[in-house]
Amino acid sequence: MEWIAPYQKDETTSALEDRLWKTADQMRANSGLTAAQYSGPVLGLIFLRFADVRFQAMKKELEKEGGSSRRRSPADDPQAYIAKGIMYLPESARFETLLNLPEGTDLGKAVNEAMSAVEKENESLRGILPQGYQNYENATLAELLKMVSSIPEDMSGDAIGKVYEYFLSSFAMAEGQLGGEFYTPTSIVQLMVEILEPYHGLILDPACGSGGMFVQSARFVSRHKKNPSKEISIYGQELKDLAIPIARMNLAVHGLEGDIRKENSYYDDLHKSTGRFDYVLANPPFNVNAVDKERLKTEVGKGKRYPLGLPRTDNGNYLWIQMFYSALNKKGRAGFVMANSASDARSSEMELRKTLIEDSAVDVMVAVGPNMFYTVTLPCTLWFLDKAKRALPPSPRSPLPGGDGQMEGLSPSPRSPLPTGDGKKTKYRGGFDFASLKERARELRKKNTDAESFLWELLRNKNLAGLKFRRQHQFGEYIADFYCHELGLVLELDGSVHSKADQKKHDKKRDSYLESQGLTVIRFGNAEALEQPEKILEKVLKVKADSTMTNDSGIVRGCDTVLFLDARHIYRQIDRAHRDWTEGQIGFLANVVRLYRGEKPDYSLGGKEAEEKMKEIFGKKPAYADVAGLCKVATVSEIAEQGYSLNPGRYVGVAAGEEMDEDDFKQRFAALHSEFEELTKEAHGLEKLISKNAKEILG
Repeated sequence: MEWIAPYQKDETTSALEDRLWKTADQMRANSGLTAAQYSGPVLGLIFLRFADVRFQAMKKELEKEGGSSRRRSPADDPQAYIAKGIMYLPESARFETLLNLPEGTDLGKAVNEAMSAVEKENESLRGILPQGYQNYENATLAELLKMVSSIPEDMSGDAIGKVYEYFLSSFAMAEGQLGGEFYTPTSIVQLMVEILEPYHGLILDPACGSGGMFVQSARFVSRHKKNPSKEISIYGQELKDLAIPIARMNLAVHGLEGDIRKENSYYDDLHKSTGRFDYVLANPPFNVNAVDKERLKTEVGKGKRYPLGLPRTDNGNYLWIQMFYSALNKKGRAGFVMANSASDARSSEMELRKTLIEDSAVDVMVAVGPNMFYTVTLPCTLWFLDKAKRALPPSPRSPLPGGDGQMEGLSPSPRSPLPTGDGKKTKYRGGFDFASLKERARELRKKNTDAESFLWELLRNKNLAGLKFRRQHQFGEYIADFYCHELGLVLELDGSVHSKADQKKHDKKRDSYLESQGLTVIRFGNAEALEQPEKILEKVLKVKADSTMTNDSGIVRGCDTVLFLDARHIYRQIDRAHRDWTEGQIGFLANVVRLYRGEKPDYSLGGKEAEEKMKEIFGKKPAYADVAGLCKVATVSEIAEQGYSLNPGRYVGVAAGEEMDEDDFKQRFAALHSEFEELTKEAHGLEKLISKNAKEILG
């Protein structure tokens, strides 16, 4: 689906941003500093300006309260500001003071002292505000102060926050790859947050960079009329020295606090994250090599940071993915940016991906087009995990269990090895001897009771409402009397033996297993089937009616499904080299996910633009449906047929009238070529084996 939105600027804010950046860039040129050296001090002054605007507004409110002869005015009490969530600024750190210093004052020293004074009064900022202002000449620094002071006092906190984000993104572009490592474009983060919906809980970003994931999470909470500082707790870890103070300043600019620590997340988990967090959001560095896997071996295994094992390839992508996965609690959700190659990676990485998919962890995959990032042009993929999904029943659109003793899209629960009769034990596939069960089913068909024969005459050849039933059908280690694949329905006819305590216990265990696979189990006695068969038929028809209602209501998500979204052709062109998404486009994409989850659309982001597009694509009363070129829900069995690929392009397809673009073709060709190489290796191996066996037979 193609949706290219026209670019529209907030002229007032944009004009201010442009003027500030041009002035700042001119100052950088005159100072002889690099963008990396210059960004911290400039962002520090913008931070101080924002703090000053908030401080002055609160000072006016507190002055109205007044004081008394026995108590000083609350406007002079630092604790009164802190109690209101506002940083207290001593007089030496206020912008008015800095702007009106006497001529000849050492401005570099004065600004350094102002930053130190702010840290002294605000414990959460200790050691993070920039110094180094002595590197600027007095005239240059005076101009810089004047530039930053031009940010109007009447701008809302959110507007000043956007100015701060504008500078972050501009410095990221100026610094190249280094800046890109700690800045993720706002529109990408907004979509991730809208899909995760972090209303309340603990949030982790183990590659937190400038802290944008936390800021957008807080904005999501605010849009839903809650106080972020009370609803979410922020935890971050970051390797780059430069990024940590920027992240903590970014939080402070937006009125937030968090526990941000410096360390290499591959080797050290400073927040003891395993199984702890409600949400994980991250944009980790892609395709990192030379990770020392020897240092990771103690963290491999169930209940540890790398529960699925270490990939054999020299690539860190699946280390990050496991890090995010293992940090989630039983209902936790994760969203992260990942290289496209991780979706189709073969060998040991494919085995790790297969385990994630079969564990019901992968929930949504979003393909993102090129030019969305400031420092790289390559496309990427957004992954979303949801550990709560495993508690859902299979999707109504999934293949139901059945077919020659195998579970299509589901796996039978494991069991200990079975005795073979000669004193030995053999472990069959999944713990079950399917061959012997098929023989047993054939024998049971030859020994039908009168009730079974009678009911079969009523059900066979689609006699009942066109429904196809099978006799003596195998599920794992159990055999059902009658089974309807279309309804996921098992019918059992019980003789007198089923009234015994041991048999009742066995039946209960058996039914629990079948129901855990999403099947409906109905039991009748033999006598009842012969004397009142209409009761059985009525129950079957009721199950059919209920099943139809469920499917018509648009419920498609299950423990065995993944939603694939292709957003590569949805964007707004900012300039020749960069794209982003409008709020309407973000709201639309997030609401596709909500429909898939069975939730109501939420237009708090995107408003009318998102709502109109939802109705255009999904109807006046939007309900989920697969849309060629946009979205597709695939079951685990369908994903298995694609070699456990999580590349959305493999599933979503191309809308009518659209053509496969160059990126689509390259991805599809690369995947097919990789698959061809794997099959060629297997063919050569089989060829050698056949040749060896033939030689042995021929002597």
